Amino acid sequence: MIKKLFKNIGPGPLIAAAFIGPGTVTVCTIAGVNFGYALLWAMVLSIVATVVLQEMAARLGVISQKGLSEIIRQEIKNPILRGFIIVLILSAIVIGNAAYEAGNISGGALGVQTLFGNQVFAVASLKLNLTAIVIGLVAFILLYIGNYKVLEKALVFLVILMSLAFLFTAIITKPNLMAVFKGMFVPRFPEKSILTIIGLIGTTVVPYNLFLHVSLAKTKWKGQSDLGYARKDTIIAVVVGGLVSMCIIISASAIPAQDVLNASDLAKGLEPLFGSFAKYFLAIGLFAAGITSAITAPLAAAFVASGCLGWTSDLKSIKFRMVWMIILGLGVLFSSIGFKSIEIIKFAQVANGLLLPVIAGLLLWVMNKASILGGYRNSKLQNILGFGILIVTIFLGVKGILSVFKVI
Repeated sequence: MIKKLFKNIGPGPLIAAAFIGPGTVTVCTIAGVNFGYALLWAMVLSIVATVVLQEMAARLGVISQKGLSEIIRQEIKNPILRGFIIVLILSAIVIGNAAYEAGNISGGALGVQTLFGNQVFAVASLKLNLTAIVIGLVAFILLYIGNYKVLEKALVFLVILMSLAFLFTAIITKPNLMAVFKGMFVPRFPEKSILTIIGLIGTTVVPYNLFLHVSLAKTKWKGQSDLGYARKDTIIAVVVGGLVSMCIIISASAIPAQDVLNASDLAKGLEPLFGSFAKYFLAIGLFAAGITSAITAPLAAAFVASGCLGWTSDLKSIKFRMVWMIILGLGVLFSSIGFKSIEIIKFAQVANGLLLPVIAGLLLWVMNKASILGGYRNSKLQNILGFGILIVTIFLGVKGILSVFKVI
């Protein structure tokens, strides 16, 4: 029974691993510290939206046996529109993931540093972070092996580790369960909470995950008979991922709002209140969150680039490997020397803000094409839910762009 269960685990845990990165951990921490349980409902909304979109992505991959960027390139006939969308996708996913990769690796390194201190060594005038280099090396080895099953098992293990770490941290804080359930199902908008609410949704509904899921679903499953496994895998993994995010919010709610800006601060803040175990669990969770995102971000970028440019998406092909190597290499370099290019990250945020509603809209368009999906097209209910989510993604996109230019 357990063997069969693990055999049918698919890309779902990899998608959960991708959206629970250091950015999500930080936003959830800030939500818990500043607003307690009041914004848990935003995570419930995010889980529903993510399940709906990721189920479409998984279904598209299983039935079409093509990647999302490949389908977009083939289905948009107008060359100008096709060129614009391909440039937007490449800019947002490839350049964007390169910009965020340093944050993923730095986040994983923060977890290790919380336990063992900062491991720095000097080369000439440069100070290099040894922990960031080791995390980058682990990610490189797993990606270079180029075996989907090995990658899947490693990430499933890390997701389980991350889930248990954050769950135990939340349990240690002994939350008020009635208050937790109220926070989950009674929407509230405390003063100055709107940007945090948008942040919680925006870090869960991620554009590159849609590309990643379609590509991984076609790699894992080969026919219509596997569709049930794909749906089950998606729902379970996204719900578990959402619960992990909720556990971080619950843990952060337990400490007073004082100079807590990230999960590393949260780990230090929990220690005097709940003992050293809280710090250890949280540090392990942050390490797992960082390293899983450090693996999935370059992988997604390689799938996207391959589909957009008409390359093979074989994990062992030279072009495929070159894309993820460049992104991982830049991430390791920037995180190990502590370099943060604000302009590159701003560009990535603007591109992602534009991309999220565009990709959600294109996905809905593709999911209604009989030429691609036949009888597995979207139902009326799926379209209604999809269009509702599309409106939310447009709102998120506009907010993301305005916040970059400090309009809001």
